[in-house]
Amino acid sequence: MSGAEGPWLDHEPWGMAPELAARMERIAREVAAEWGLALGPRIAAGRYSYVAPAGADAILKVVPPEDDDSDHIADALRFWDGRSAVRLLRHDAPRRALLLERLVPGTELAGLGEDAATARAVEVGLRIWRTAPAGHPFRSTDDWVRRWMPPDGAHPLVPAARRVHAAMGPPAETVLHADFHHHNILLRGSEWVAIDPKPLVGDPEFDVLPFLANPLGTAATPERTERRIAAFVRAGLNERRIRRWAVVRGVLDGLPTHPGEPESDRLRIARALLARDTTD
Repeated sequence: MSGAEGPWLDHEPWGMAPELAARMERIAREVAAEWGLALGPRIAAGRYSYVAPAGADAILKVVPPEDDDSDHIADALRFWDGRSAVRLLRHDAPRRALLLERLVPGTELAGLGEDAATARAVEVGLRIWRTAPAGHPFRSTDDWVRRWMPPDGAHPLVPAARRVHAAMGPPAETVLHADFHHHNILLRGSEWVAIDPKPLVGDPEFDVLPFLANPLGTAATPERTERRIAAFVRAGLNERRIRRWAVVRGVLDGLPTHPGEPESDRLRIARALLARDTTD
């Protein structure tokens, strides 16, 4: 049986290795006791953080320090202030603990049909993609690319991704979700809202690729990809930048992380869009 790679599992169900999960559970129980919360059983879907009900109306989430892409979740949630995003109720920064409103009914966008899900995602995106405030703490998408761009020899598509990114020019200063997809958009009453951001600042088009590759258990066909891109373009996003960011993110997010891993939908999307000559 495969073991763990540092704090993260390198086999299904992926997510936190047992030692890290146990450490996060200890922090969650400590915080819950201090805050007078009745902590329920861990929610299995929270694979990369410790997530559990905290009474009838709240969720307690403890983010591992190893997940530094999530360093500024609380800052993003405060910025959105409940507008098309889950509300932050309380935050303990040193222990990376967030008390969040419990979304009811909490239905995932993945439960909708194709066209309805895309339409609702576009609506949520247009509400959360707003200009970052002065003095914001968020890293830029260019910082993200510099951090995660592998050497050219790592995969045949890496040089193309590097070339596409270099052709794009400076990004915008829009607050982004950065993990924007069907499983991170839930129903609150009659309103769809985003959860679990890994916030950055940059072009809204950066956020489209995860949506193109989801929901889990479905295949990203060329026809579906083009239909979804067209929906975001009709809403005002730049088609060329959607395609370019999908190439860059598809390569950086989608490369295999261990031997025998099948090619990801993100990488397949990048390969297909590269064939359409995104750098013209």
